[in-house]
Amino acid sequence: MDTYYKVLSIAGSDCCGGAGIQADIKTCSAIGVYAMSVITAITAQNTMGVTGIMNVSPEIVGKQIDAIFDDDLHPDVVKIGMLPSSEIIEVVAERLSKYKPQHIILDPVMVSTSGCKLIDDSAIGTLISRLIPISTLITPNRPEAELLAGLKINSKDDIETAALNIMSLGISAVLIKGGHFDGYDATDYLFTDGSTSPVVFESMQFKTRNTHGTGCTFASAIASYLALGSNRVTAIIEAKKYISQAIMEGSRIAIGRGHGAVNHFYNPSPLKTHSL
Repeated sequence: MDTYYKVLSIAGSDCCGGAGIQADIKTCSAIGVYAMSVITAITAQNTMGVTGIMNVSPEIVGKQIDAIFDDDLHPDVVKIGMLPSSEIIEVVAERLSKYKPQHIILDPVMVSTSGCKLIDDSAIGTLISRLIPISTLITPNRPEAELLAGLKINSKDDIETAALNIMSLGISAVLIKGGHFDGYDATDYLFTDGSTSPVVFESMQFKTRNTHGTGCTFASAIASYLALGSNRVTAIIEAKKYISQAIMEGSRIAIGRGHGAVNHFYNPSPLKTHSL
């Protein structure tokens, strides 16, 4: 028998389909891996903004994770997005510490593209103390990196200082994304324990309002390529190619009156399998 390469997304649901669980499932499917989900919150939102959030109970979050892992599907990689409360973060951290997936990609979702806060203030400390130390890669954008590192990023030296500050929280790899920096390129910086300089990933920055869910999509793409067997650097390279092309292909499509989604299915791949 064969089986699929599998990615589990633990994140919030986006009813307009551009971010969160919906973006994660689209991304994994487009790249060719089998996507599963644990929903942490239900959001009411469209391309104009978020109008409501209802957290899923921590008990049901835990039961969802148990249902996936408990001697059944066992994902190759876990990708984490929106975790709105301390109680949910505690449950996710406890379960992942128990099941010990090989890769945990943490996208520290804190604010939506439209500017709505997606995490309680009290939950940020829990994320730092409980989840960052068990993750294998964290992928903050500029505002998220500034919050986690406790400093403003205004230069390349600041990027390195921020990464070192975040690694001091107990994680060995930090990818600071460059989409929120001014300029014509979107340069990302990967810092890892033991390296003397970052690995730099460059791509063109597209001028488009269709950027809803780009962080979710990029992190899910990294998770997908890791599930397929790529090493960390190669997975980031391939994921950056995917998100750049998805942004470009989506930039010429009108959907909604605000921040539209990227085109996840610009070049879909069939689901890939391997022998058990």
